[in-house]
Amino acid sequence: MNVFKHFGEVLLGELEALVATGTLPAGTDLSRVSVEPPRDPAHGDLATNAAMVLAKPAGMKPRDLAQAIADRLAAVAHVTSTNIAGPGFINIRLHDVFWRDRLRDVLRAGTKYGDSDIGHGAPVNVEYVSANPTGPLHVGHARGTVVGDVLAALLAKAGYAVTREYYINDAGAQIDVLARSAYLRYREALGEDIGGIPEGLYPGNYLVAVGEMLQQRDGEKWRDLPEDQWLPEFRDVSVAAMMDLIRADLDSIGVRHDVYSSEQALIRAGGVENAIETLQSRNLIYRGTLEPPKGKAPEDWEPRPQLLFRATDFGDDTDRPLQKSDGNWTYFASDLAYHLDKYQRGFPTMIDVLGADHGGYVKRMKAGVKALTDSSGELDVKLCQMVRLLAAGKPAKMSKRAGTYVTLSDLLDRVGGDVVRFIMLTRKNDAPLDFDLVKVKDESRENPVFYVHYAHARCRSVLRLAAAEFAAADLSIAALAEADLSPLTDSTELALMRTMAAWPRTVESAALAHEPHRLAFYLQELAAGFHALWTKGKDDASLRFLVPTNLALSVARLAMVQAVATVLASGMEVIGVEPLEELRS
Repeated sequence: MNVFKHFGEVLLGELEALVATGTLPAGTDLSRVSVEPPRDPAHGDLATNAAMVLAKPAGMKPRDLAQAIADRLAAVAHVTSTNIAGPGFINIRLHDVFWRDRLRDVLRAGTKYGDSDIGHGAPVNVEYVSANPTGPLHVGHARGTVVGDVLAALLAKAGYAVTREYYINDAGAQIDVLARSAYLRYREALGEDIGGIPEGLYPGNYLVAVGEMLQQRDGEKWRDLPEDQWLPEFRDVSVAAMMDLIRADLDSIGVRHDVYSSEQALIRAGGVENAIETLQSRNLIYRGTLEPPKGKAPEDWEPRPQLLFRATDFGDDTDRPLQKSDGNWTYFASDLAYHLDKYQRGFPTMIDVLGADHGGYVKRMKAGVKALTDSSGELDVKLCQMVRLLAAGKPAKMSKRAGTYVTLSDLLDRVGGDVVRFIMLTRKNDAPLDFDLVKVKDESRENPVFYVHYAHARCRSVLRLAAAEFAAADLSIAALAEADLSPLTDSTELALMRTMAAWPRTVESAALAHEPHRLAFYLQELAAGFHALWTKGKDDASLRFLVPTNLALSVARLAMVQAVATVLASGMEVIGVEPLEELRS
């Protein structure tokens, strides 16, 4: 149950009753009414702006309308009190029984607690990683990888039909550079002294294996042929080898895409021409000359008549070129074709997770999607800022097996996939992130990964001790769900229940906003609440989870502990982190 959505529906019923009695005029727009957590928990459990947004159309003072609404809410089941704050906000407090019943919801649902149907099975395409297939993934790719993968899992939990997609940029000039780099390694495998890697080629030793494979397979077949004869084969073989490396890196961090789309295959199938024809049919392409941009000119600007897309008709800053002077399509034209292809495959909602260097590309792509889909398609672009690697606060030094950068596999070898996945969500995607290789191993509250793992491990430890202490009692989850929970009366216990009850709302709001970092924030909040109760029990024996002389009290608290473990596990499941049964040094 999303508590806030539930009481939002209850409130709408009461407002409709006020319409029926004439207190509110017929046809009153109730769409802006909301039920949210109060800014200060001390004010209550729920707060609504109903009187604030409805007073003017009702011709009433906000506080007078608030009183009329509060009087009706006071009679609603589980509401113990209402009060009017400020100019007309209504704060609502709920009975403790209501919060105890949410524990039962958790225990009965298991890790499916928080599952939602707000997506109604609508298809969503989440494209992420999509690194150029010119080498293994590096640390710069890690953040977008995690953000995209967790966003996809979050949307699935919220009831969307999610497709995870990787776009292989295998049609650009960088692939020719890759092929030439592999050819150099091929000659090296034939026994030639290639000397240093020439500037402009990829220096990473990951291409040594590609050269050796081609030498073993084909011998000297390619040695003396002109480039135009060997380049296509080396392109195809090199891209395939790089994608094998990338898939292995993704697998090591628990990421598996449903679809791998090839730019080259799309172009060969006439995808760009299809997009151009679609725009032409809507009179959205013309031949013209762009004004020189202020400051540094972008790569796609040329002082000549060009084939231009009317991007300004859809909110962009300038119209955009679709064709280069050599007759080849621009990258933008290929990207338009790719997004039209996604739309035509049945994805009106598309999410692209990209690096911060694509910031200048967002407006034009959103404009292009609007134009190509006649505004029925929606594109959301999540830009991921850079990750700075540190060691105890100082720039980190790690091996650079790829030649010019730190690989993702280096990072995973150092700290593990669970740490990488969680830490990448401890800041919103568009905020810079410091990844401290030393701090992520600290066993302290300052390390969010440890703090959340520790909370789950503590829960499991309590449950194991209880099984030994009360060996004759039925402590199964099913039994705990039906237990008498009335002994749970301490303010810290009730606060913990409220936090757990917020998980369904967190899932829905994070899914609607496309903000997976909210899950990591929530898990830290829940872990903090549990640790606070643990500490309080150390100081006050009456609040300990296990009271050997009081089975009923212990069972109620075990239900709470089991619920905490379940919600933590539910959140970690979405993030892709394994809940630990115990912590080992």
